[in-house]
Amino acid sequence: MNGAQSLIHTLVNCGVRLCFANPGTSEMHFVAALDSVPEMRAVLCLFEGVATGAADGYARVSGSPALTLLHLGPGLANGLANLHNARRAGSPIINVVGEHATFHRQYEAPLTADIVGIARPVSSWICESRRALSVAADAARAVQAARAAPGGVATLILSADAAWNPAERPADKLPDIGAATVNAAAIDNAAKLLRNGRKTVLLLRGAALRGAGLEAAGRVQAATGARLCCDTFAPTTELGAGRVPVERLPYLVEQAIECLAGVEQILLVGTIPPVAFFGYPGKPSRCAPEDCQFSYLAHPHEDGAGALSALADLLGAPARSPLRVPLLLPDIPSGSLDVAGVTAIMAATTPEGAILVDEAITSGPPLLQAMATARPHMHLAVAGGSLGQGMPAAVGAALAAPDRKVVCALGDGSAAYIPQALWTMARENLDVTTVIFANRAYAILNFELQRAGASALGVGPKALSMFDLGRPQIDWVNIAQGLGVEASRATTCAEFADQYRSAMQQRAPRLIEAII
Repeated sequence: MNGAQSLIHTLVNCGVRLCFANPGTSEMHFVAALDSVPEMRAVLCLFEGVATGAADGYARVSGSPALTLLHLGPGLANGLANLHNARRAGSPIINVVGEHATFHRQYEAPLTADIVGIARPVSSWICESRRALSVAADAARAVQAARAAPGGVATLILSADAAWNPAERPADKLPDIGAATVNAAAIDNAAKLLRNGRKTVLLLRGAALRGAGLEAAGRVQAATGARLCCDTFAPTTELGAGRVPVERLPYLVEQAIECLAGVEQILLVGTIPPVAFFGYPGKPSRCAPEDCQFSYLAHPHEDGAGALSALADLLGAPARSPLRVPLLLPDIPSGSLDVAGVTAIMAATTPEGAILVDEAITSGPPLLQAMATARPHMHLAVAGGSLGQGMPAAVGAALAAPDRKVVCALGDGSAAYIPQALWTMARENLDVTTVIFANRAYAILNFELQRAGASALGVGPKALSMFDLGRPQIDWVNIAQGLGVEASRATTCAEFADQYRSAMQQRAPRLIEAII
């Protein structure tokens, strides 16, 4: 057994079963070792950002860590944007990053880089594994670190000679560092605040927006009348008919301030005080009123769902909240295709239990509004705001839940970041329907140009050309087909309805370019 084999056997012992890989020369012994461990599935990705984004999507849907295999410092750097999103989402991920053999580093070969420095901004744990005899123990610690609440990115840097040299044996799984129990004082304090008559919001994130946590939040609301809200880009939420309704804070700081106007106290459950996405001239950064009091019921590393359940019991809340999202499906529109038509058709025909990966940008708010009363589904947002997450996360989501339909909603600008994910969808025959809202522009940047005050300086053709995707137009049908995915284009509501219904009824990757 060599170091690479001991590493992969250890990962399997720790419950890691899936590796998203874009390997190079330094990782060849890891690649060769995959055949000796049939329990580890390897998924090839054409770009490191696909691998890291897929690992994020897999972790969010399954709750279990996925593995990435990346080539040296530049390979890790290529995957950083989606590791940033994963860090913000609290997704458990283990990166194995190949490194030059220890004896070779002194020669400053062309691909030599500061891998630790590259990894540091996105990693909660970093280890350089230089000896074959310690690789297995390092791997077990990496999994433990990734799974530690609220979940994080653990980066294991694997020297090539540590992979090829002899090792002794795999390591066993280490105990999970689970979510910490919220102490009774915090729950008592929350109960007192909820009884003081002030206008109160429970701001929710993480497990508080799913399953038992969401149900417990509904019970607290039923007992106290407090509003339930979530972050604009809450990583994973359960939405749709039959669910406890939760208000999502608007993206625009002015609208968020209006949403929270008059709120006197905010109880934080797994999140932090809300702030604007960017700083703007003359606009505040805080979304809450200046005199609003904040109190933590549960910090991100604590058991927010359990705290909400205990709080509901303490308040004498009903066993189940009577407030439920109704099932209200829109009619299928007709005529030329626009955002309203696309979102109405998606809301009317997306099946129950679907996973919606949302990177629709300017079309995102209308899509969320339309889907709010659709059939129950899971929603994945761009938690860190770094574009290029959508299609990779859909890959991971489909592998985590192969029995569920995955719908990936994208703006054409964001889709252009990492189209290589389509190839992995085709290679693995993943049940993902990708809908591209094609407005031929970086529409969000046109909007932000005004909000940032830059237009006051005068905006000419050179500036506006920075947001124009129409010269030349991106042909998404040909791109998808060239990467092995069936694709079509819709310009009317009737065309889109037919194509989307067809995609919902088949189990294969599809792409629909919706011209809006």
